[in-house]
Amino acid sequence: MNTFKSTLLLTALTLLLVFIGDRLGGQNGMVLALILSVALNFSSYFFSDKIALSIYGAQPVTRDQLPRVFAVVERLTAKQGLPMPRIYVIPNESPNAFATGRNPQHASVAVTQGILRLLDDEELEGVLAHELGHVKNRDILTSSIAATVAGAITMLARMEYFAALFGGRGSRDRGAAGGIFMLILAPIAASLIQLAISRSREYEADATGAHATGNPYALARALQKLDDCSRRIPMQASAASAHLFIVAPLLGGGGFGNLFSTHPPIKLRIQRLIGRDHV
Repeated sequence: MNTFKSTLLLTALTLLLVFIGDRLGGQNGMVLALILSVALNFSSYFFSDKIALSIYGAQPVTRDQLPRVFAVVERLTAKQGLPMPRIYVIPNESPNAFATGRNPQHASVAVTQGILRLLDDEELEGVLAHELGHVKNRDILTSSIAATVAGAITMLARMEYFAALFGGRGSRDRGAAGGIFMLILAPIAASLIQLAISRSREYEADATGAHATGNPYALARALQKLDDCSRRIPMQASAASAHLFIVAPLLGGGGFGNLFSTHPPIKLRIQRLIGRDHV
């Protein structure tokens, strides 16, 4: 069902892109913007793992340096038929983790020092199973497609604005107003759809991880601990990579703020795992 929802949302992004292209007046501008956006995202797709790891100062570790994590990951990958990913540690006391890489053969899993201190072995296994769930479900591919189309939408909206602003005198006022409307609403609509895709991927990774361990309660406990502790020790993260982490590093309030969150609320994730919103 989550795969269907992601496909539906990606289709919505594409339709929004086509609509803006029509607004721009012909296909040439749309094709040019889309090609440029695809080219930019092509490079980010192949190098996104290295970029994300370097942004947070992640350091590669060996089995001798971190036997606790290696033992869990080796057991989970063998059980699911996945290649062994590279393991990294982020020198940060805020508890969090993420997986990156364009496919299972080029995957990396990074954990912070804070998460290693906070969680017990069962909870850590639940978190690592969640991250391997992202690898197994090839979520990076879905995110890359969404980022490509959303980026093209934003670029086309800007082109529409400037074309309207500097257009013919007779239609300049009406065109500029429409251009401003598109400049503001089109990127917001694209971002909301992209965030919805990210949220659906988190639910699926939770389910995949819980199935892999056979212990949804451990992951639920881990999510509750991570949510509580990350509020006390927030982690500074870029908006472009916030969706990678198991819990949102950029904290916001409820209500309207949750609309723009890259992650679904922890209570809802726990409720889906164990049937109630607290452990």
